[in-house]
Amino acid sequence: MPSSSSAPGATQQFVPIKEIRNGVVALKDGTYRGILMCSSVNFALKSADEQRAITEGFQNFLNTLDFSIQIVINSRKMDLRPYLALLEKKASDQKTELLRLQLREYMEFIRSFAEQANIMTKSFYIVVPYAPHLAVAQAATGFFRRIQAPQPTGGTASFEEHRAQLEQRLALVAGGLAGTGVRAVPLGTEEAIELFYRSFNPGELENPIRLDN
Repeated sequence: MPSSSSAPGATQQFVPIKEIRNGVVALKDGTYRGILMCSSVNFALKSADEQRAITEGFQNFLNTLDFSIQIVINSRKMDLRPYLALLEKKASDQKTELLRLQLREYMEFIRSFAEQANIMTKSFYIVVPYAPHLAVAQAATGFFRRIQAPQPTGGTASFEEHRAQLEQRLALVAGGLAGTGVRAVPLGTEEAIELFYRSFNPGELENPIRLDN
């Protein structure tokens, strides 16, 4: 039976991330990932013409890509305790008993509703890959085919060159999504670390991010 001291090392073998630097996720196989956080569009509330324009815009966006992307929806149960604590403070600050009573009734409604239904919050991301030395040949390998890992080149200059290529892809994706009404911004280092921490420590997280495609 393995000792407890070897458990962390054994667990790290299953984490594909080598480092996260300047918002770029460097994987152990020598490839890179950039992550865009995207806004959402309430498609159902749009008119028929607007829905058609969004659909055609997204189709045009996909047709401009010569590399694969991954769309990730991150669902988490919403923690209402900070909101209820804020309401509790506001209730105690009210000058009339009627307002205090109304606020407390509203708080009880929120608690009851939360107990009967899972209130979820969703975040939307697009993961953009870049494989050094294989970017040109990638299209010929097929859209769904896994990229064979190149040998890492290392070095600060090499990283900056690869980062520049990845940022070009991120800008292309963000620009294409803008035509559909979706705003996309790249995650920084701290934001990416937080995202992956939640993914590898799922808790109530339902959709951990994947890196192997």
